[in-house]
Amino acid sequence: MGVKFKDIIEPEIINFKDLNGRIIAIDASNSLYQFLSSIRQADGTPLMDKNGNITSHLSGILYRTSNIVEKGIKPIYVFDGEPSEHKENTINERREIRQDAEKKWKEALKKGDEQTAMKFAKRSSRMSPYILESAKELLEIMGIPYVQSFGEGEAQASYMVLNGDAWAVASQDYDCLLFGAKKIIRNLTISGNLSDLEYLELENVLNRLEITREQLVDIAIMVGTDFNPGIKGIGAKTGLKIVKNSSIEKYIKEKGIAFDVNLEELKNIFLNPNINKNYSIKWKSVDKTKIVDFLCEKHDFSEERVLSAVKKMEKLNTTQKSLEDWFGK
Repeated sequence: MGVKFKDIIEPEIINFKDLNGRIIAIDASNSLYQFLSSIRQADGTPLMDKNGNITSHLSGILYRTSNIVEKGIKPIYVFDGEPSEHKENTINERREIRQDAEKKWKEALKKGDEQTAMKFAKRSSRMSPYILESAKELLEIMGIPYVQSFGEGEAQASYMVLNGDAWAVASQDYDCLLFGAKKIIRNLTISGNLSDLEYLELENVLNRLEITREQLVDIAIMVGTDFNPGIKGIGAKTGLKIVKNSSIEKYIKEKGIAFDVNLEELKNIFLNPNINKNYSIKWKSVDKTKIVDFLCEKHDFSEERVLSAVKKMEKLNTTQKSLEDWFGK
């Protein structure tokens, strides 16, 4: 879900024209869950082929990626690696939420209540080895590079921006700020509108709040992250006041608050993440024969619609990096 920073973060609204020619590192897990959640039939059932294989994620990758490529963006998808042991509670909680949502989805279907069914169906989305493997296979056929991270995909994508291999990270979560991403784009893979993208620049965020990145991490830990539950009663605004007037260490000592996880370990998840530095990025032309075979023959996609997306993909600039990617907005 990501850290809850909405109360203290003020994104700038930009549009796709501002991203023309930019290399964007996309949080694959974040995007795949969006596709699995939103691309469904009226009763909440995900799209499937004749063999019962889910294809919602493939539809999302094909059509939404081709749309952003058509607008001049060069995407790189970044996949999660092994989750931190500190994320176990969050993973278990999410599993319980999905199971409960699936139960309520089926109950709503029995009652013929499609609106309620859709609401809970969206919450029941789950990742699987098939989802991940088929997503990567489609990206390869489309000529879109992807990077496999060792740990958190957001941390890897943030590093790629810091390393100059991408201009910004595309993710719905504010966690990328904690991982040090210089620039973040929100709503990239869910937006069909040309003017509702949100843009965040880490330096501007820190300057406006008058804090350091380390203090931003401390606020996140107090509010709660995927790796710790936070301190009851503390939101982003209260956390901001605490780090400005004191420190997280002093505050928890004064209040007698005990953390289940060592505080320094929590900080290091964000400040010193496990990064895959041995990756390569190369865009290629879409393989028209393979994409028709994979999507139409194997997964029952409409050939006409697939070829329409392929036409958009042909606008992909396969040069490895343009001068524009080295300059800020």
